[in-house]
Amino acid sequence: MPPLPHGARLSLAHRLLESRLLRGKGEVLKGHHNTNYVLRVGLLLALVIGVVPFTRFKYRVPLKSVEVVPRIWPREADVLEVVCRYLREVPRCLAVLGELGDRSLHRYRRGRALSEWNPDGAIDEKLMREFAAFFVRTAKVPVEELPPPPEDWPADGDSDGFLHWLVDFTEQRVHQPNRDRFGDLFDAVGIPQDAMTAFKERHHGLTSRPFKLLHTDVHRANVLVRRGRISVIDWELAIYGDPLHDLATHVVRMGYRRPELDRMVELWAAAMARAGCDELTDGLPEDLNTYLDFEYAQSVFPDVMRAALDLPAEADEESFRAAGERVARAMTRAVEPLQLRAVPDMEQIVEALRKWHSLPVPTVAS
Repeated sequence: MPPLPHGARLSLAHRLLESRLLRGKGEVLKGHHNTNYVLRVGLLLALVIGVVPFTRFKYRVPLKSVEVVPRIWPREADVLEVVCRYLREVPRCLAVLGELGDRSLHRYRRGRALSEWNPDGAIDEKLMREFAAFFVRTAKVPVEELPPPPEDWPADGDSDGFLHWLVDFTEQRVHQPNRDRFGDLFDAVGIPQDAMTAFKERHHGLTSRPFKLLHTDVHRANVLVRRGRISVIDWELAIYGDPLHDLATHVVRMGYRRPELDRMVELWAAAMARAGCDELTDGLPEDLNTYLDFEYAQSVFPDVMRAALDLPAEADEESFRAAGERVARAMTRAVEPLQLRAVPDMEQIVEALRKWHSLPVPTVAS
């Protein structure tokens, strides 16, 4: 019997996987952007995709969600093809599936997610050194092997242009498209309508640093730890840009306390220097603060929207309070970056969430 053509094999693999999901097979891991199903490869699927039978793998299915972060490369698989040549601990993509090519099959990496056993506690020095080494390895990935960035992407080393592209994305793709549904809520919790345009006007003059591959989402749920070594997964939000942005998103999303944050920055800079990447540390103290400010500023939009969207249909007082605490935390962190005059108190935030929650869910035209 002749072998199946490549397209037919992928189509069969997709049908086999979907049939397993319909039967409720596999461990389910949900994130903000994907649902990940951890399954074992049966004999037929192993034959179709060319892997060892009965090994574990991860099947990634995208979630429908509001757009809050840039994706400059449509397919994570294209990034992983390059990354896995240089970061051998990162599980590679085995196949891209689905009619839209939006589902993917990945090798399963053994290890416990940091979020499982240390969801918000202190990070020890050994693990921080592991993170510093990871950022060096990522910076060493040859940028010429990466997929091309969008046509409007800032030129290599244009750190100002890079930051302003991120600000424009937040304003044009996150804030403005969501004003119809969330505008009154944004206003009620204290986000100025010109928040990001005013931020952009205030921030110029970043030091020029060579652009590198950035993961941009190195937080506890994306870090697997095994025998003291880390593997950073989920590269769908990877971009090409100023490495200080990657450091800033890491220290914010990890929830480091101030002494930990300062130590992580020291270790990052020392590791870059040892690796011969001193130019990536130019202007570090001042420019890192700018990127931290941006991270706190832009996060008010996803944090407010997610807090509102996560409210159950029959939300009770506890649900509204929990959502209010998420919003209050985001707004408090953004006071200085957005130069807010005041943050509404908890009662005002909860009332704003109640009002938004009482509105009819908008219908989407087919």
